[in-house]
Amino acid sequence: MNGDRVPSGDPLREAADTMRAVRDRCVWTQQIDHRALVPYLIEESAELIDAVEEDDRAELREELGDLLWQVLFHAEIASRDQDDPFDIDDVARGLTDKMVRRHPHVFGDAVANTPEEVLVHWNAAKAAEKSSRTSVLDGVSGRMPSLALAQKLVGKAAQVGVEIESPVEPAAGLRSEAELGDALLALVASARSNGWDAERALRERLRVLTEEVRAAEADPA
Repeated sequence: MNGDRVPSGDPLREAADTMRAVRDRCVWTQQIDHRALVPYLIEESAELIDAVEEDDRAELREELGDLLWQVLFHAEIASRDQDDPFDIDDVARGLTDKMVRRHPHVFGDAVANTPEEVLVHWNAAKAAEKSSRTSVLDGVSGRMPSLALAQKLVGKAAQVGVEIESPVEPAAGLRSEAELGDALLALVASARSNGWDAERALRERLRVLTEEVRAAEADPA
């Protein structure tokens, strides 16, 4: 970095200015676009999750910074788009506006005394923002890890009355997430011993569940 960078007194602004300078002066950075950044975003997100789950405060602080750099990087790329430019300030303003709308009990006259009441306000605001959506599945990314996607889709299925039938004993007797982890691992071990692909099995079942949800939406009776 050249010596002409002057600290702004605002760490976030200085980080954004640093990103801009890197984009201007680094030949590697200049050839990167949004798609080329995706693998790095996935990697940094995974490393942040590791830091959280390992309760490593030093790593958490560093990985949060690395993930922030990804946000700044994408915003800087977007700021130079010829057709639809936006920058990190636009991203921040949009975020602030959305969070204010979704917290009327904080920034407005609404009242929420329980977490459940907070979710009512949040979901109502989100529904108003996404009024053009026609399915509960709109906005659900198929690129999510399969277990996370499964949990998301089960919740979406419940919204339209689709019940999940299981040919095996349900895990109602489990008493903790640790026991759930043991049960999931045992299922994977069973799949392996039978020569089955656990990831593929779950993904294929999720495709069926997706079809069931869409069918229920098409015929709500």
